[in-house]
Amino acid sequence: MKIALMDSGIGLLAAADAVRRLCPEAGLVLSSDPEGMPWGPRSPRDVTERALIVARAAAQHRPDALIVACNTASVHALPALRAELEPRLPVIGTVPAIKPAAAGGGPFAIWATPATTGSPYQRGLIRDFAASAEVTEVPCPGLADAVEYADEAAIDSAVAAAAALTPRDVRAVVLGCTHYELVAERIRTALAQRGLPAVVLHGSAGAVAAQALRRIGERSVPAGPTGSVTVLLGGRESALPATALAYAEGRLLAAVSQVH
Repeated sequence: MKIALMDSGIGLLAAADAVRRLCPEAGLVLSSDPEGMPWGPRSPRDVTERALIVARAAAQHRPDALIVACNTASVHALPALRAELEPRLPVIGTVPAIKPAAAGGGPFAIWATPATTGSPYQRGLIRDFAASAEVTEVPCPGLADAVEYADEAAIDSAVAAAAALTPRDVRAVVLGCTHYELVAERIRTALAQRGLPAVVLHGSAGAVAAQALRRIGERSVPAGPTGSVTVLLGGRESALPATALAYAEGRLLAAVSQVH
């Protein structure tokens, strides 16, 4: 079995790690667009065109499912990706975990890119799944880029700025960008320093990975990390970017790719 994941950059690492944990024997194809990232500031049409190129490169490796491990691409390109690839290749998008955050009760915050914060897409999800909840939308300028380039100082600065905008009474924070899940512990620490020690962080990686396995009918049976890892940068086979190795998820995947 083989599962492909796509993103503009290394934001796909969290979902890839989640797939590996649920189904270690699955082969992974990681397809990204280093020359075109970040996708967030691009127009919807441009995002769709670039996403299709990245998805086509992944599809050439004949995966059983494709995870769009990017909130921006899921918003703008999912219909086009499904129109071209399904039903031959199931395509699973990424949606911010607003529904489980609302189900937890109490006020919560959504950390997202400036382009997503306040967007009709995010407001629609709040209306559909959290209409009765107290929700604070927190823009996180520069955080995704800082994570992508493993810029330690910039990560700390962006996380601290977002934490300062997060009300002290929130019980949960939705991580509305796949890159943010790679620095979840830093986010947790920053919130605790602000006086929110018991905040629950809601990412999307685990749910997306589980949905991909459901779509292809694979049972989740933990075993040894035996599946191979293929990395595509701009459609060309390569090693994981050096910045990926700054994160535990990237180091684990790199170790597997070296073995195979």
